[in-house]
Amino acid sequence: MPSRESYEVHKVEKSLVQKAKREANQEDILAAALGMRMGPQKPPATFWQPLKLFAYSQLTSLVRRATLKESERTPKSEKVHNFKVHTFRGPHWCEHCASFMWGLMAQGVKCADCGLNVHKQCSPLVPNDCKPDLRHIRKVYSCDLTTLVNAYNTARPMVVDMCIREIESRGLKSEGLYRISGFSDLLEEVKVAFDKDGEKTDISVNAYEDINIITGALKLYLRDLPDPIISYDAYPRFIEAAKLTDPDRKLEAFREALALLPPSHSETLKYLMAHLKRVTQNEKFNLMNAENLAIVFGPTLMRAPNLDAATALNDIRHQRQVVEVLIKKEDVLF
Repeated sequence: MPSRESYEVHKVEKSLVQKAKREANQEDILAAALGMRMGPQKPPATFWQPLKLFAYSQLTSLVRRATLKESERTPKSEKVHNFKVHTFRGPHWCEHCASFMWGLMAQGVKCADCGLNVHKQCSPLVPNDCKPDLRHIRKVYSCDLTTLVNAYNTARPMVVDMCIREIESRGLKSEGLYRISGFSDLLEEVKVAFDKDGEKTDISVNAYEDINIITGALKLYLRDLPDPIISYDAYPRFIEAAKLTDPDRKLEAFREALALLPPSHSETLKYLMAHLKRVTQNEKFNLMNAENLAIVFGPTLMRAPNLDAATALNDIRHQRQVVEVLIKKEDVLF
């Protein structure tokens, strides 16, 4: 009867043989994938190790798009990729065409929001299916709205939700709500806190007793958006709608303009207008009606898409009219 020692030795030897067979199979597959013809005398292990590491490093990027289910490929809120020219360390393949990215520097472009790597010439062909990764989102303020909500998987930006909840819990009757500004150094403090801590940021009465700090932080967030809530693409249609005099045509024009907004912008605007409507319902306390709020939020929610100072100045009156209509007709427009 074999001893326990000989049994253990046999078990180890059997394990080593199985491991050698697996490695041999992996090497054959890798050689075939690289188009290599192997003779009877195979290269040593030192030859295979860097190739295995190389292949493993590329595996995820090569199959990521191919393995997505169709339902997963349809984003909740369509977003274009934020491609930037990138120099890749080590060999890389394009995640769109699966071809090698040649060169030593600036071999392709990388999406700053989701990390997708593609050839520069392939980037226009990539569908607008960017799914931002929190690892690539470095700030909350000044971050594209759709990028932020997709990264956090929320309907609206956390800043908007948290600030409005705080304002409605203790500030709806505060005189001059949204008209009175908070101290700039404290606004910057809230901004830095959101950028650093996200939804864990403390904006309660214990942290900021003055409600004007919270309203100021919300307005600052909206002003800092690279593409305003009322997006640059939809801006002209809103201005045209505000100029109409017939009530029915005006409402229809506003509905058409609202349909042009990206889903995340539309949802945020809807939530904000419902909140501002509740602010006006407390006008006898806070002295803020729809017209007053429109003066404050007009240039905050929409900006002229060009740098023509004369046009922008001329549009200020219409911006106010747009926001005033959105507040007053919130219940029928959204």
